[in-house]
Amino acid sequence: MNAEEYGRMFEYEDRYWWFVGRRELALRLLDQHLAGRTDATMLDLGCGAGVVLGELGKRGKAVGVDMSDIALGFSGQRGLPRLVQGDGVALPFADNQFDAVVGLDVFEHIEDDMAAFAETFRVLKPGGTVTLSVPAFKWLWGPHDVALMHFRRYVRNDLRKKLAESGFEVVRCSYSVFLLFPFIVVFRLFQKRKKGPPRASLIQVPGWLNRALIGIQNLEASWLCRWNLPWGSSLIAVARKPKD
Repeated sequence: MNAEEYGRMFEYEDRYWWFVGRRELALRLLDQHLAGRTDATMLDLGCGAGVVLGELGKRGKAVGVDMSDIALGFSGQRGLPRLVQGDGVALPFADNQFDAVVGLDVFEHIEDDMAAFAETFRVLKPGGTVTLSVPAFKWLWGPHDVALMHFRRYVRNDLRKKLAESGFEVVRCSYSVFLLFPFIVVFRLFQKRKKGPPRASLIQVPGWLNRALIGIQNLEASWLCRWNLPWGSSLIAVARKPKD
């Protein structure tokens, strides 16, 4: 991801509806696994501009890792203490080190995603979980993906298969951003026709609409904690490293 996009993430990540909705959903799913623990060791894989890492730090001992020194610089501006530069396919951590890994929109940035899944499996303790999100549906590919330097978009069966082949027990794998999906499809199709340099899709919205969109995403998160949803612009998954 280029420097401009990291800057936009740093500016908007704490309040923009898409970032907030994605984060709150992942944290709800993580909290189901932690079950009130306050001593968990957690890794924010691809910590970016640091907002998710800050939330993990409230739940235990959290470490952030990212390949980009620009990303780590932004995370450092938030006063986050445990930051490591590293590659998702060769994580600089010992085996069986973390109770949980969170990787939100990270694996699509890694060319060899199977190697990254294997590394995530390796650093998790037996019984530990990874909570991850990735973009969905190859036919939605467009300037947004180019600007963010994605290698792929996923479908549910493919993601489930890759996690299982990496040794994980898949606890949940569902599409997300379900209710807003028709609007996103229309926007992405329009965006494909637009000329000019590719940019990530961060549409400016008034405060009242941003709050309403967060509310919609929170409603959807309450569903996703119990059920899988049949479509959406993203996929969310929770997978466990077997205890045996």
